[in-house]
Amino acid sequence: MALIRSIIHMLWMAITVVPYTLAILLASLLGLRGAPVYRIARAWLALSVNSARPLLGIHYRITGAEHLPKDAQGGAVLLVKHQSTYETFLMPAIMPRPLAYVFKKELLYVPFFGWSIGRLDMIHIDRSARARAFHKVVQQGKALLAKGTWVIMFPEGTRVERGEKGQYKNGGTRLAIEAGAPVIPIAVTSAKVWPRKAFIKRPGVVDVSIGQPIPTAGRQSDELMREVEAWIEAEMRRLDPEAYRDAPALASPRDAAAQPPAPTEASDGL
Repeated sequence: MALIRSIIHMLWMAITVVPYTLAILLASLLGLRGAPVYRIARAWLALSVNSARPLLGIHYRITGAEHLPKDAQGGAVLLVKHQSTYETFLMPAIMPRPLAYVFKKELLYVPFFGWSIGRLDMIHIDRSARARAFHKVVQQGKALLAKGTWVIMFPEGTRVERGEKGQYKNGGTRLAIEAGAPVIPIAVTSAKVWPRKAFIKRPGVVDVSIGQPIPTAGRQSDELMREVEAWIEAEMRRLDPEAYRDAPALASPRDAAAQPPAPTEASDGL
């Protein structure tokens, strides 16, 4: 049954993405940019997320929404736990402000989906040229944050298995510090129902926990990212304790802050 439901949902997404993409392309040809085009894309993402409830039995539960900044013109950098494709669709659907993803340029070549995101105010990077990639993230990210768009990044760079922790990169905190914007850590338990790289999905609840904004003035990027990492990973253990039953204990935030920065490599988390 789960296989049949997953096939139906995939077909539904494949069919519905076509008219929305055509609408985005038409809007672009008419010279529309920014918010109008984003609203079309967001509508399809919301449709995909909402259709997962009846078709897959997957729904979400949000805590901490009151922590989101209320200033319509204020920027923020969202740093999100990344376990599956689900949260990439979910975040624009539930956030009150337009989001700009930092993503690898290869996604631009995906039929329909890639054509759509290429018309949006997003930041696509060449992961093989890390220095130039980060310069582009800062340049475009600061401009987007200045007009009230929130930049969203997955600091682990790629999807990780349920109960595991990737290597957190400091690109998001570096951008936030340079732009003078707060960072907002977010924990998501999507792998409980939508495992990494799995076609078959399972019914259940995805918990989304939004942490309090962390000011960046006077902070160091590595030390700030360790604080973000400590909060997200502790919150993941609280939300999904079964997945972390055999995982090693976390260092305390104070111990984590004393750790030397981890080596970095090119990734979406920079």
